[in-house]
Amino acid sequence: MADRDWSIETLHDDYRQALRIDAVHYDSNTDLQRIRVLENARFGRFMTLDGVVQTTEGDEFIYHEMMTHVPLLAHGHATRVLIIGGGDGGIAREVLRHPSVTHVTMVEIDAGVVEFCKEHLPSLSAGAFDDPRLNLVIADGAAFMRESDAEFDVIIVDSTDPIGPGEVLFTDTFYGHAQRRLRPGGILVTQNGVPFMQGDELTNTMRAFKALFGDATCYLSTIPTYAGGPMAMGWGTDGDARHVSLETLQTRYAASGLACRYYTPEVHKAAFALPGYVARLMP
Repeated sequence: MADRDWSIETLHDDYRQALRIDAVHYDSNTDLQRIRVLENARFGRFMTLDGVVQTTEGDEFIYHEMMTHVPLLAHGHATRVLIIGGGDGGIAREVLRHPSVTHVTMVEIDAGVVEFCKEHLPSLSAGAFDDPRLNLVIADGAAFMRESDAEFDVIIVDSTDPIGPGEVLFTDTFYGHAQRRLRPGGILVTQNGVPFMQGDELTNTMRAFKALFGDATCYLSTIPTYAGGPMAMGWGTDGDARHVSLETLQTRYAASGLACRYYTPEVHKAAFALPGYVARLMP
């Protein structure tokens, strides 16, 4: 099959991955970036921004469950959550599955991403945008973090890779503003790429986190779409939530009513056990 029938991702100079295009559902340019919604027989519908795969129907549950349920169940009594990015609605969907959460602010820079995901990838948000607990703000996430005086129990940064509009969300200044938006015991979680392929990204984030938080590390999750090894999710808090016991996590998970496809309390605990090559990326 010719290259024109494949979506070839060129995020890395020396590595390529490709998904066969079985159908094209959307292809348009916004003011900020080119958005495409394509279909693959194995992964279902998938979205690309400037040629880089962001999410697929087939395995999105892994990313979204691990980005949300790890901090929320570790925290144990979060009521106010901030999402930076996440225009497909998957993070919001998982956060809002927690009945204890009373308010979610979601800041997305590109209204076009939200609108076409509602139309072309509705399973990702699964009605989250209609939940009265969700306040959707179309704005620059870095500016919101700098200017807002609101405080949150959990902040989830569901950013694109540190290129283009997403680059500012990986700076020390941004993380500093995020730290000031956390309530006591609050947790900041970030998307930090695949360490085997993007080691500098994790190292730089962890250097900033260690200057800001009493507990700064990352945890891992294996997501087929994000090839090259497990994905790292940055973790920063001044509390002791990372060390919550397995028994407590099991109790909280049962009480939440969640029935996850990837997350379990056991996976939660194991995700913080880092392979040597990842641990050596930590400053």
